Amino acid sequence: MLTVGLNLKPRVKKGFDSDAQAFFTRVTVAGGTLSATEKLATNQLVVDLKSAGIWSSMKAIYPMVGASASACAQNLKSSSFTGTFSSGWTFASTGVTPNGTSAYLNTNYNQTTAGDSLNSAHLSFYSRTNVNTAQVEMGIQNPISTYNILELRTAGITYFNINSSVNATYTDANSLGFYVGNRQAATDLDLWKNGTKVINGTTISSFLPNDNIYIGAINNIGTAASFSTKQCAFCSIGSSLTDTQAVDFYTNVQTFNTTLSRQV
Repeated sequence: MLTVGLNLKPRVKKGFDSDAQAFFTRVTVAGGTLSATEKLATNQLVVDLKSAGIWSSMKAIYPMVGASASACAQNLKSSSFTGTFSSGWTFASTGVTPNGTSAYLNTNYNQTTAGDSLNSAHLSFYSRTNVNTAQVEMGIQNPISTYNILELRTAGITYFNINSSVNATYTDANSLGFYVGNRQAATDLDLWKNGTKVINGTTISSFLPNDNIYIGAINNIGTAASFSTKQCAFCSIGSSLTDTQAVDFYTNVQTFNTTLSRQV
């Protein structure tokens, strides 16, 4: 008996986004492993960042999944800027934690050689630790005192800067959550915490640092200093975001960490 008029096309199983799959491959080649949940969360993050128009602004994304140095060193955005961990780190499903005395991650990201713009840049860091002491979570200082820095809650103050010699400050109740430092123009320097703009500054850009950005410490003219103890569950480096994108960025990253049961 013939069946007429039926569309019997086979079902096609939807796979991972190609950029997410490339990241998974890099993790495996480096000797790391990811759980099924970590893969699903990371894939959705990539899809969400692309949908929000944020993906193109990213240069380096460290989602801190895989609970190992080989996995967490990988850049989600591309095969460039694979990080290099020093000793002194603890790796867990909740993120990576530096020891506060010697641990740092060299991102191998140099704004000058990467061809970044002086007036278009962002740094982000998702902190799962509430500490109120002098620590730098990520950044660089070059010889002429130009800073790129996220220093979360030193004596109740969070310090932030991109490509300037003058830090912006924010009176911070705790050091928990997702911080995004963003420069959209020569006189537009903003800090976002958990999707809310907490600094709307006019600090003038002055110089593009010419060395690698560190995570878990500051690269102080070639030497790691001001070591952090804050657990990191995500961080990124890239060009500037619009205000709408900064809000969406928090939503996307919070969704990612919620899927991994490590949100704050």
